[in-house]
Amino acid sequence: MTYVIVHALAPIFVIMLLGFWAGKAKMVDNKNVSLLNIFVMDFALPAALFSATVQTPWAGIIAQSPLIVVLVLAMWITYAAIYFLAVSVFKKSPQDAAVLTLTVALPNYAALGLPILGSVLGEGSATSLSVAVSIACGSVLMTPFCLLILEREKARAEGGNTGSTLAMLPVLMWRSVKKPIVWGPLLGVVLSAFGLKMPELLLASIKPLGLAATAAALFLTGVILSARKLAINTMVISATITKLLIQPAIAWGIVLVLGLHGSVAITAILMIALAAGFFGVVFGNRFGVQSPDAEAVLLLSSVLCILSLPLFISLTSGM
Repeated sequence: MTYVIVHALAPIFVIMLLGFWAGKAKMVDNKNVSLLNIFVMDFALPAALFSATVQTPWAGIIAQSPLIVVLVLAMWITYAAIYFLAVSVFKKSPQDAAVLTLTVALPNYAALGLPILGSVLGEGSATSLSVAVSIACGSVLMTPFCLLILEREKARAEGGNTGSTLAMLPVLMWRSVKKPIVWGPLLGVVLSAFGLKMPELLLASIKPLGLAATAAALFLTGVILSARKLAINTMVISATITKLLIQPAIAWGIVLVLGLHGSVAITAILMIALAAGFFGVVFGNRFGVQSPDAEAVLLLSSVLCILSLPLFISLTSGM
């Protein structure tokens, strides 16, 4: 099992390492990655998420509702707890806290979901559907939280609006929803709900973008990291422990409360137990927000999940 996990993580580290090397070698300007960021955030990832959601049958999404409940609650609880800890205890700025909390709360479904779940439950349409639903949950129900905070602080910094968050909410929501990274998967879910099938030509046309999404995002993350220095502190340690141990424990508790068992319970716990995702770091860079803590958590959790994932795989084997 450890081999399977290492095999799934290897491409992540290799691609991030290539981006890191490209940045250090000045092959890519690691201080100004706006063009690469635009490609990832406005084209590649939205195309991948739209394809995943629009091709997921609505009946399949409804059937996965117990999984959705566990994932969303585990992510929301973690997001609220880490954001409060970062802002109130460690006195982080709202932008820094938003990037950090998204990194911690949103697991790396896109890169790790299918390899890990497939190795445990077997590869098949049911496994692929569960991973697609997990990605949709994260992109539609998690990323807007981070975007709203980043948009709010950007508006306040520009002096355009200094009112309360509630008063700014309609404008902030519009700014967030109109971003391709949000409306792409959301549109896919809506079309799936109405039973509309996309032309094969359209799906085939955007497929290369989708295939490039994860690799481009990981490469971009490596370039971003090449301009930083890894710093380990109490916030990073706390966030990493939360990601790898506490958040899966929260998911496990929700599974027990709901009385779930079998493949649904295993899927929910293992999806949450994955390493931290790269969305937070990439989002922050798009808004000019640097979060060394988020970058450190991303790296540490990706390394240490080699130890934590086998633990949860063995613990859930009897469910």
